[in-house]
Parts: sequence; structure tokens; C-alpha cells
Amino acid sequence: MTGAARSLSPSERFDWLRLIRSENVGPITFYQLLARFGSAAAALEALPEIARRGGRQRPLAIATKATVERELEALAKAEAHLVAWGEPAYPPALAAVEDAPPVLAVRGHADLLTRRAVAIVGARNASANGRRFVRDIALQLGGQKLVIVSGLARGIDGAAHEGSLPSGTIAVLAGGIDIVYPEENRELHEAIAERGALIAEMPVGMVPQARHFPRRNRIISGISLGVLVVEAAVGSGSLITARCALDQGREVFAVPGSPLDPRCRGTNDLIRKGARLVESAADIMEELAPLLAVPLAERRRALFAGAAAGSLPDDAQLDQAREAVLGLLSPSPIQVDELVRQCHLSPALVMTALLELELAGRIERQPGNQVALL
Repeated sequence: MTGAARSLSPSERFDWLRLIRSENVGPITFYQLLARFGSAAAALEALPEIARRGGRQRPLAIATKATVERELEALAKAEAHLVAWGEPAYPPALAAVEDAPPVLAVRGHADLLTRRAVAIVGARNASANGRRFVRDIALQLGGQKLVIVSGLARGIDGAAHEGSLPSGTIAVLAGGIDIVYPEENRELHEAIAERGALIAEMPVGMVPQARHFPRRNRIISGISLGVLVVEAAVGSGSLITARCALDQGREVFAVPGSPLDPRCRGTNDLIRKGARLVESAADIMEELAPLLAVPLAERRRALFAGAAAGSLPDDAQLDQAREAVLGLLSPSPIQVDELVRQCHLSPALVMTALLELELAGRIERQPGNQVALL
């Protein structure tokens, strides 16, 4: 999982897609499997035994070759293609995120994915002034050669895409690359496909569900150097994006608003907690200047640190690790680092136990490198 970027062969890409589409295999588990077994093909063969050791009783649903073939055919029909983690066309900033999608479906101008970007998110029921401000600032940031990233929702997201269409915009979809959501943004969706780029983590044909939006949000922030929040109510999805940005080490910007407007309470609170107050594009450019002065480098991370490919702890060690991990877990999420500390076991041993338990469907990974008992 380290080294220079390279393009996958067609067979490798096929196996990668098959692995990530298999039951209980999320991004972090995917990278751990790849690091341990050396290839997606070898990891696919090992999945049933790993899940069995984690306590799974029924067979694990591994994506079939026919399923992957149908998805690839549907991608081609949608005029989209896959970009895999580690390939030259994969967004460099996103590659450094721990739970970056192993594969992204891309439609449109894929070259935009490798440029420096800033995300703009905010209220769906945005005010007229808020939309106008966002269109203007997106246009100004585009003039500084920054790509604007957003989620193609109504309101602030739509205004951000509209303002940056001439200079470069990326829409991160919560569903499949071929699904228009919301329907009222169909015309904008097609305009971005022609002049910008659409990207999606979900399979073709997947209609967005509530649980998909936080996953989408961590891509929006992960692709970007910073996130600008405009008109976000307390508890809104835009604040989830801001939290993702903080977890990923990104800059967070916020536009202040009237304390009488519920749409501005979230943004005002971000400023109170340390987000950079923004009144113009110049405020963002000033904050990003140190980052823009150095090359945008990818960080290739071996997520399964300390485990040599193909090596496994013995059964007695794993039994002890699983028992210790399960004893500390609850439905409330806990940081993996904290779990390792409290287990008093090696990180590699705890990570192996978590891998087995996740594939068995007994635990769930959550944003911010957290795990919880199911």
C-alpha cells in the first residue's frame, strides 16, 4: 500500500471492485485485507475463513463475477469509468484519508480530480442572499484556479456548482453515478457531467439513502484543502462535513449570519469554536496560502501497520484479542487508538481481531476511525 502511483490492470480492477462490493467489506477493511494478503484476489479467497474466525455462522456474501461484470457494463452505459486508489487519476488529497473509497466512479472531466480544491456546503433551504454570496465566491475561487467541490444538493450546494461551472466543479453523489438526486437538479447534474466531474462511491443504480450522506460528506471534505460552510443549522449535514474536515486535518471556514436566523446558528457556532470567519474569497486564499505554496503530495499509508503480508497471529493470541476487544466494545463508538490502548495488546493483533469481527458482522466502523458493537 505504499509507493508511487500506478494504474491497475483490468483483472486487478475487477478484483478490487469485487472485494469492495462484498458483504461487510468497508474501505478500511479493504485496505487491511490488501496489505495483509497482497492482492484483492488473494483477499477474496481468504474472506470466508476470516469471517468464520470472527464468529460468523452463515456464509459471507462475496460479490460474484457476474455482479461485477454487470456493474462495469452499467458504468460504460452511463458514460462513466472507475478510478482506483493509488492510480494517477485518483484525487491526491483524498488518497491520504484513512477511509478513502478504494474505487470511485467518474463521469466527466477526470482531470479535475487531481487539481487543488475547496468544498462549499450549506443549507438546502438557503436564503437568496446566501445563494448569491456562494455563486460569487465560487466564481472568485475558480478564478484562483481552485476547483469547487460540493454535494449537488439543493440550495447552497447547487449555487456553489453554478458559480464554478466555468472554472471547474466536482459533484460528489450520495447514490450511484447514474442517479439524479434531487430531481430538480437534473439540468445541473447534466451540465456538471459535460463541463465538470461527477463522482460516486456507491454502485451504479443505487438510490441515495440516509446512511449514504455522511459517507458522501467525508469524500467532499477529503478531496479538498478546506471546507466553507454557509448557512448551516445546528445538527445539519453540513456540520457533519465540517467535522469530517477536522478529523482529516482540513481547514474549516464559515460565513457568519444573523443570530435570529436558525440557518446561521451552526455556522456561527463553528466560528465560535475556531473556524476561520469568511467574508470574501481573499479570506480563504490567505489561509490556504501556505498549502498552495507546496506540492500536493499523496500520503501512501499502510493501514495494517506491523503485519507482514500473509502472516497471522496464532489462534490463542487471536482468541485472547477477540475476547478483549468484545469486552471493551459497546453500541457507543470508541476510537480504535483508545481501544488498542485499553486492550494492552499490539496494534496489529487488535486490528486483526477487528477485521475478523467486522467481516463477521459483529462490529461497525464509523467516521473518525471509530468502531461500535452491533
